[in-house]
Amino acid sequence: MQFVDEATIDVHAGKGGDGCLSFRREKYVEFGGPDGGDGGAGGHVFVRADSNLNTLVDYRYERIFKARNGEPGKGRQMTGKSADHVVLTVPVGTTIIDVDTDEVLADLTGDGDQAMVVRGGRGGLGNVHFKSSTNQAPRKTTKGTPGESRRLRLELKVLADVGLLGMPNAGKSTLIRSISAAKPKVADYPFTTLVPNLGVVKVDRYRSFVVADIPGLIEGAAEGAGLGIRFLKHLARTRLLLHVVDIAPMDGDPADHVDAIADELDRFSPALAEQERWLVFNKIDLMADDEARERADAIVEELGWEGPVHLISAAAGVGCEELVYALMNALEDRRRLEEEDPEYAAGQRELRSRLEQEARERVQEIKQENRRRRDDNNDDDDDDDDHDVEIVYEQ
Repeated sequence: MQFVDEATIDVHAGKGGDGCLSFRREKYVEFGGPDGGDGGAGGHVFVRADSNLNTLVDYRYERIFKARNGEPGKGRQMTGKSADHVVLTVPVGTTIIDVDTDEVLADLTGDGDQAMVVRGGRGGLGNVHFKSSTNQAPRKTTKGTPGESRRLRLELKVLADVGLLGMPNAGKSTLIRSISAAKPKVADYPFTTLVPNLGVVKVDRYRSFVVADIPGLIEGAAEGAGLGIRFLKHLARTRLLLHVVDIAPMDGDPADHVDAIADELDRFSPALAEQERWLVFNKIDLMADDEARERADAIVEELGWEGPVHLISAAAGVGCEELVYALMNALEDRRRLEEEDPEYAAGQRELRSRLEQEARERVQEIKQENRRRRDDNNDDDDDDDDHDVEIVYEQ
């Protein structure tokens, strides 16, 4: 199986059945008359979210979906059978966009959410509708109307409360393994994470949140370098970002790494850069406690950082429990504030809407640039964002 987070499909609703031209013909019945029935309605096409799915791979290979036409009307004023509707299932978190108009038709964020994307045609009228005192034998009928057709782009963004970002090998995958049931690949070389990983963090019996880890970012990611740009859009639905920093990297300065990632976020989406972000210094078990605190303080001072700061060792589990409880409390405070303060809630909705729009536009720009580059180089390589599935959504 592959992880696919975007697909383009063509959907066609069914045509309505034509009305019937018919006259009553029965033995021993002196007066007949028109009795043509109406045509049946064409089938609609719906898209429904299903929490059991986590990829759009089914729509990478099968791209055309058609509903059946309604049956024509029949004599004896019998209406033709309406066609069955077509229901396409997608993962929760899928956005449906009309390719031609760039209109967002639906955003399916809950299990069972459903949207009609194309409407089937109406059935035509049989000649029974056109009889009158002056026209007792009408030969007029109407044809069924055509169904709608659309080209759709399906975009999947994982649903998570907290998003992890950072340089390759900062320890994001180790952290998500430490605080949740997710078991992504961990190794001592960069880019071990190739697709987003999801994990449910259980804090108490009735308190939990979802954390998402995306592939590591590198400088130039906003222009398409590395893997992270393909998955930055998955942070669009998060409420809080954890910037995981290796406190003692093998190369480079941690402060420079933080600045580089912040710059890439701003270039990708200014709204994403406005999201609340916490600094999490990882791998403190590699040095003495006092030295780790001194180094973290120096980095914070160099950055002029004013947000929350946490020191942890994801591998040893040091500081992880305190971090998890702090995250849970912050998320609950945000939810409470959104419920109590309509102005704050409206501002958050506007920010998320702007973030998704900017992310969508940026990803499309980079894809177009990559196509132009391939065309210039006569490169026929497939540019699909497909990898082995590593998403884990376990409790």
